[in-house]
Amino acid sequence: MDLHARYKMPVEIEYDQEVGTGLGPTLEFYTLVSCEFQKSGLGMWRGEYGLFASSTTLEAEDKGILMSPSGLFPRPWPSTLSTSDDQFSEVIKKFVLLGQVAAKSLQDGRVLDLHFSKAFYKIILGRELTLYDIQSFDPELSRTLLEFQALVNRKRFLESVNGENSPAEFDSFFRDTRIEDLCLDFTLPGYPNYVLASGPDYKMVNMRNLEDYVSLIVDATINSGISRQAEAFKSGFNQVFPMEHLQIFTEDELEHLLCGEHDSLVFNELLDHVKFDHGYTASSLPIVNLLEIIQEFDHGQRRAFLQFVTGAPRLPPGGLASLNPKLTVVRKHSSIWADTDLPSVMTCANYLKLPAYSSKERMKERLLYAITEGQGSFHLS
Repeated sequence: MDLHARYKMPVEIEYDQEVGTGLGPTLEFYTLVSCEFQKSGLGMWRGEYGLFASSTTLEAEDKGILMSPSGLFPRPWPSTLSTSDDQFSEVIKKFVLLGQVAAKSLQDGRVLDLHFSKAFYKIILGRELTLYDIQSFDPELSRTLLEFQALVNRKRFLESVNGENSPAEFDSFFRDTRIEDLCLDFTLPGYPNYVLASGPDYKMVNMRNLEDYVSLIVDATINSGISRQAEAFKSGFNQVFPMEHLQIFTEDELEHLLCGEHDSLVFNELLDHVKFDHGYTASSLPIVNLLEIIQEFDHGQRRAFLQFVTGAPRLPPGGLASLNPKLTVVRKHSSIWADTDLPSVMTCANYLKLPAYSSKERMKERLLYAITEGQGSFHLS
């Protein structure tokens, strides 16, 4: 990607020992790369860590896809850690590559199958993060820190009114538990090897040092702990085109441009923006059955259908109306019996070849088999 980042010529992908070429394999490439960047154990992203959860390290056995309902956000690494550290240097390299891929996908008009948090988009746009942005990628940690901050604010108020020696024990409870009884130490929640502060005043958290504890967590989470990863992403991005050109967009608009439509296969759009040809019209019974089946698909099945037909599980910004070439469904003629045939596609032309099945049920069964088993390779159909 270092080579392609320097040129404006679109990237086009072919796979070894496969005959398929063109748009379909290229979109599949961006989808596969997106999947690789979401694998657990890379050290790039925050995981499903609760406030008191244990850490997941780079040596984790699980190499599956990292589930992050709130969106991906960089995993914090200690600011004292040298970039020459083997593990951290690999993380930095991956963020550089991710920046290159993201910028190239924007430049070429491709979509990534990634779910970044709103806070990460703010980083891309060069906007400052605050405590309140943690809500977008770790809601539980955000709630906890805000409650801690409320305790700090009440303590400040009481001291301003009654003096520093005023009793404030009734204010020092977190969810019916005294702060001291939580047995919190000065390590980053979820990352026991990330030491926030050391010294006699920073062994265990109490009301006297709670303000420092909150401040250090916020800094490690959205500032010093992720700043080098963010800079690596930006440096990779800037190799393709200046990231500052994105500053006219909002976070939602940038997500739309980078990752396309999440789910826009609605019935009216299918009728308006899908072409039926070579044996089919919009009123043909197999077409009516197909549109009904697509509407019955769950989210995962719709993604699989889109990837089967176009090479990508998401539509470009604007949905079906922006798909180029236009999605076309044609009749696939069988030499024996249509019910034994499978649908086939030409992803470079967004072309679905659909046999005239004898029933809706048979069509759904054959279509589900095709979109489930017909992934990951490109051959002549």
